[in-house]
Amino acid sequence: MPILQTTMDALRRRRRSPLPGLGLTLGVTMTFVTLIILLPLSGLAWQFAQLDLSDYLFVMRDPRTLAALRVTISAALLATVFNGAFGLLLAWVLVRYRFPGRAFLDALVDLPFALPTSVAGIALVALYARDGWIGGLLEPLDWQVAYTWWGIVIAMAFTSIPFAVRAIQPLIEELDRREEDAATTLGASPWQTFQRITLPQLSPGILTGTGLSFVRSLGEFGAVIFIAGNLPYETEVASLLIVIRLDEFDYPAASAIAGTMLALSLVLLVAINVAQTRLYRRLEGGA
Repeated sequence: MPILQTTMDALRRRRRSPLPGLGLTLGVTMTFVTLIILLPLSGLAWQFAQLDLSDYLFVMRDPRTLAALRVTISAALLATVFNGAFGLLLAWVLVRYRFPGRAFLDALVDLPFALPTSVAGIALVALYARDGWIGGLLEPLDWQVAYTWWGIVIAMAFTSIPFAVRAIQPLIEELDRREEDAATTLGASPWQTFQRITLPQLSPGILTGTGLSFVRSLGEFGAVIFIAGNLPYETEVASLLIVIRLDEFDYPAASAIAGTMLALSLVLLVAINVAQTRLYRRLEGGA
């Protein structure tokens, strides 16, 4: 009996968390979350709540505001489609193949996270301007990228591609290749195997990666303003218009646009989490 008691005591000691108790840990966590996230968002929400409905509609119906939202959302959508396809391909290559420079390529994926967005914007301009490396090649085709809507798409795709790759990559690593081998043995082609076996298991990661990529693109500012041209009604994004309204001391207009973008982002994040949970449950149920 003493031996059993000693063993149980040892197990309890091993199970103890190296961090402080729940109360202290939760308190510190909530303090930092409140100071870093909730307070700034609460300030914006309070400023947004001061607007009358008529004032809000007046700002949002302004042609310049509508044009900025159209440019932002359309560019973010195309960047997200590109990131979904290319991110899946890149994640697949990084997991399934071994080649020289693979570790460097894997580290390079996170470069947009570490690189200041202003530096990214300047680098993209240097590449895609008419006298740049890529822009010079596109010049004979009469296709200008820098200072156009296409430049916005490229800037958004560059800054948000890590979300897609890093969300899909772990799921590819966890795939059971025996299912793919079984499908091949039963006569399925590689495309049929990928479409019916592999892709459904990757769908939660694809959804999360593309969703986060889209939300990130909606708020991109630093990289976009250098390559967009920032022409009202043509290449002006919503984040830039918010800054312009602040410079004009038009705080109600800035709050209206910023509040709308914040609400859209929150709704999308909640929808992504709900859809991801349902996909995981469906996959577990099918298993």
